[in-house]
Amino acid sequence: MLLFNEVEVLDFAGPFEVFSIAMDTEYNQKLFTVNTVAQTKDLIKARNGLKIQPDYDFYSSPHFDVLIIPGGYGAEEIEIHNETLVNWIRDRVHDCYVIASVCTGAFLLAEAGLLDGKQATTHWMDIDRLEREYSKIKVQREVKFVDENGIITSGGISAGINMSFYLLKKLAGEEIAAATAKRMEYDIDIHSI
Repeated sequence: MLLFNEVEVLDFAGPFEVFSIAMDTEYNQKLFTVNTVAQTKDLIKARNGLKIQPDYDFYSSPHFDVLIIPGGYGAEEIEIHNETLVNWIRDRVHDCYVIASVCTGAFLLAEAGLLDGKQATTHWMDIDRLEREYSKIKVQREVKFVDENGIITSGGISAGINMSFYLLKKLAGEEIAAATAKRMEYDIDIHSI
C-alpha cells in the first residue's frame, strides 16, 4: 500500500483489510504479507488527521507483487507533481504482478503514463478531469473498477474494497474471496465480480 500525506483513509485501509485477513483455511495461514511504503519513513498524515507510520521507504522497500495506489487530495493535488513518487510508480510496472489504484490514485498512474491507451476509471467527482487532462485514457464511467491486465483502476473510496475482492478472487480463488467477505461482513456477490 502506497502512502503519502493527505491520502484518503478508506482508499488504503479497505484494501489493507481485505488482503491482510485473507486466509488459506486448509493450512490456516495468511495468504498475503501486507506492508505500507512511502517516499520516506516519516509519519504520514492522512485525510482528517489520521497518522500512519510507513513500513518502508522507496529505498528500503522489498519487491511487491501487488501495489495498491490510493487516492485522495494528496494524490490529485500534491503528489501528482512529485516526480520522485511518479517515477517510483512508473518503475514498479516492471516489478509488480498487479498495480491497482483506488479513487484518484488513477491520476498518479496517469501521470506516470501507465494508463495511456487503456481503459480506466476514478471517483465520479473527478472523472471529467481525468478525461480532460489525460486524453490518451479511455475513461469508463459508472463502473466500480476496470481491469487492464495488470493495471486495475477503481472508482472512489469504497469501490476500492470491491476491486480488492475482485483481485483477491483472481489471485486466490472464489472460495477464499467469499470467506474473506463473510469474515468482514461485507455484502458482495463474489460470483458477479
